[in-house]
Amino acid sequence: MSAGADRLAKVRQHIAHAARAAGRDPASVTLIAVSKTHGADQVRELLDAGQRVFGENRVQEAEQKFPALKAEHPDLVLHLIGPLQTNKAREAVALFDAIESVDRERLAAMLAKEMTRAVRRPDCYIQVNTGEEPQKAGVLPAELDAFVASCRDIHKLPIVGLMCIPPVDEEPALHFALLAKMAARNGLAKISMGMSADYETAIRLGATHVRVGTALFGHRPT
Repeated sequence: MSAGADRLAKVRQHIAHAARAAGRDPASVTLIAVSKTHGADQVRELLDAGQRVFGENRVQEAEQKFPALKAEHPDLVLHLIGPLQTNKAREAVALFDAIESVDRERLAAMLAKEMTRAVRRPDCYIQVNTGEEPQKAGVLPAELDAFVASCRDIHKLPIVGLMCIPPVDEEPALHFALLAKMAARNGLAKISMGMSADYETAIRLGATHVRVGTALFGHRPT
């Protein structure tokens, strides 16, 4: 077994244990392998071990890495989990199967325009700035319900869920519980939360998607 396959097996075991402890079916949790800064060979290592859902932070890096991998593995699913500039909306719609960082009206409008043009509709998640951090992207909690309605009713985006990245110096469980509550209030079934250090807590609080990088690929290259 390769090192990547061994790490993948361990993370899957932890996911299954956390899900069962919360009274959930492990199959209800999707593992997103965050491959940012890691090369195609490392991605292939996990593909060979059966992993099919991956996450990238930057459109440019994904464009260099994933078209060939998608050609080799048509069932590969790619999530954009980093901030998206409006001038990269066309490329994002063309390459990604899910965009987790919808966070402002101008971006929503541009994504809607590009989806119509490309006749391609990636799943969309709204990123929520649960910690209300000024330096971080995301819709503020108080503005979420109105933004969900706008994305659905005005822009006609395929909004399927919410995503958050809690502040590094705060208890993540508080933010995970808040995100789950907001998702339920808006009738959104998918909740993307939890990373390598806290994905088991996120699963306990309802995560349907966990974004794991370091535990699968090791520390990112400097």
